[in-house]
Formats: sequence, structure tokens, C-alpha cells
Amino acid sequence: MTTTRRDAIKTTGAFATLVSLGIITQAQANAAVSHDSFAVKSLEDALKAIGGQAASNDQVSVVSPDIAENGAVVPVGATSKLPNTTEMYLIVEKNPTPLSCAFTIPAGTDADVQTRLKMGQSTNVIAVVRADGKLFSASKETKVTLGGCGG
Repeated sequence: MTTTRRDAIKTTGAFATLVSLGIITQAQANAAVSHDSFAVKSLEDALKAIGGQAASNDQVSVVSPDIAENGAVVPVGATSKLPNTTEMYLIVEKNPTPLSCAFTIPAGTDADVQTRLKMGQSTNVIAVVRADGKLFSASKETKVTLGGCGG
């Protein structure tokens, strides 16, 4: 994938606007731009990119429908009741690029994120949480009736 000058200007402008409005910090914008982990093609590589294998923990949960009618817009989220949660990642196991999103959780904030993801087929959604420098995870299977990644 090549980046054109126009794409670079759009991305830089978008991040500059978010920083100027105080929505994200400059450090968060820099981390988001330089994060190559989203290009990996397998679950194992996605886990390596975020720091390694995560231990299963009942304090982490995935919020996802049992059956998604349309894989193009599946509402997915994650919550963590672990103290000192600093990062949350959502991984869609069978997607072409499994690492779907990453969130930085500021100190003193509830670790609860929600988004919409594209899912090409029925698969596991995995939430990986970094708390106290360690990785923890939970997963949930979501069945997709109409694929979102070209299906």
C-alpha cells in the first residue's frame, strides 16, 4: 500500500485538528500514526505486535452480538474491571488484518470502549487489555450472516 502526498496531508490535518481541539494529545497522535501493528495478517502476529500472548481473565469481557445480520457494521466493545488498565485492543481473528483497533485509556477513566467493526465471516472477537504492564484477554464468537469484507 502506497501513501500519496494527498493522503499524508489529510491524515496530518485530521490529527492536527484533533490535537488543537484537545480531543487527543500530541503523544497519542504520534503513536497512532507510527503504529504498524494494523498491517499484520495473522492472529499470532497481531498478538506479537501488541506485546505477546495474553492470559485469559474473567475481569475482561467482549461485548458483541451472538449473530450479526450485516458484517459491514458489527457493534463491538470491551470492558475491563482490572485496575490500572492503560490500553485495549480489539482483534477479529479471521479478518484479513485481524488487529482492528487500539485504545489508550487515560488514568482514572472507566475501561469501557465501543465501536463498529467489519467482519468478513463468523469468527472470534478478542479483547486484549494491558493492565499493570501485563496482557489479559477475553473472547466471544460472533456469527455473521452477511459478510462485510467482500462477502
